[in-house]
Amino acid sequence: MKERSDLHEGRLLAVYLNDHLTGANAGVSLIRRMVRQHRGTPMEPQLERLAGQIAEDRDSLREIMTALDIPAMHARAVLGRVGEMAGRLKLNGRLVSRSPLSDVMELEVMRLGVEGKAAAWRSLQSIAATDARLDRGSIDRLLERAQRQAGQLESMRTAASDRVFAPTVRRTQTRAPARSAPGAKAA
Repeated sequence: MKERSDLHEGRLLAVYLNDHLTGANAGVSLIRRMVRQHRGTPMEPQLERLAGQIAEDRDSLREIMTALDIPAMHARAVLGRVGEMAGRLKLNGRLVSRSPLSDVMELEVMRLGVEGKAAAWRSLQSIAATDARLDRGSIDRLLERAQRQAGQLESMRTAASDRVFAPTVRRTQTRAPARSAPGAKAA
């Protein structure tokens, strides 16, 4: 009975890590596209650094999977690429051109992806505590880097959000005060 349970747990870990690999592939594609979109802008250097780190993190996940004898399910990788491409079809207020909202949404997606990656590293920390095939120190460093990446993406997302939405907020704050409700007496 124990052997069957171990096989089941191994299958679950394989599915889990392949799902994260699928997400990592989509994330690498998205961040590289973001770098291309921001060539020559102040965002380019930071996006370029993040793209390199995110690609390295994906490679680290592949190495961990190899150490655990978990094969990559290539059909899932294709799904990740298709999913990233489908994400480009999102409604952003414009039919064919890029919208300022695109930056906000893409940075949010990347932040969520990095948060998911951090959760995977946390799961692998617990496995590394009992499985000598994994280096706990390396996983700890990957988690720390994911936390830094999430902070950087949040700063960029906040700045993009301010660029998109703050002018709207300022315009609505300078409008004339709203009229009194019907039937209310004037002061």
